[in-house]
Amino acid sequence: MIIIRKAKPEDAEVIIDFQQKMAWETEEMTLPTEVVTKGVNAVFSNQVLGQYWVAEDEGLVIASLLITYEWSDWRNANVWWFQSVYVLPSHRRKGIFRSMYLHIRNEAENAGVAGLRLYVETNNTRAQKTYEALGMKREHYSMYEWMKA
Repeated sequence: MIIIRKAKPEDAEVIIDFQQKMAWETEEMTLPTEVVTKGVNAVFSNQVLGQYWVAEDEGLVIASLLITYEWSDWRNANVWWFQSVYVLPSHRRKGIFRSMYLHIRNEAENAGVAGLRLYVETNNTRAQKTYEALGMKREHYSMYEWMKA
């Protein structure tokens, strides 16, 4: 049975591992363990930064994601952003993200959140189909960024 729950500091090690695996899978990028460790632990130390959620199967954490917050003055409410979504390869295509999404959407509705957002790589058509099947819509915005090297 899959259980969706807020992550606890004891989950940090597996979340760190998932982040490193995701960075390699999506961008062939190696993330320094010490940086990711500090980043993950910062969220557990300061919930203003966000909140981690995990999916568990028989006590094994099989997926994690991070929710961060964007204040919307247009809506006078927060928008929650899905970030750092990772599902173990052995558990993909089994509805794990769907379960997490629906659970978090319910939490968001109960918290008065204006909506949910995420970004996805333009080539990740499998994920895009999943998000559309959940009722999410592709919007008319393009993302631009500047990242310190």
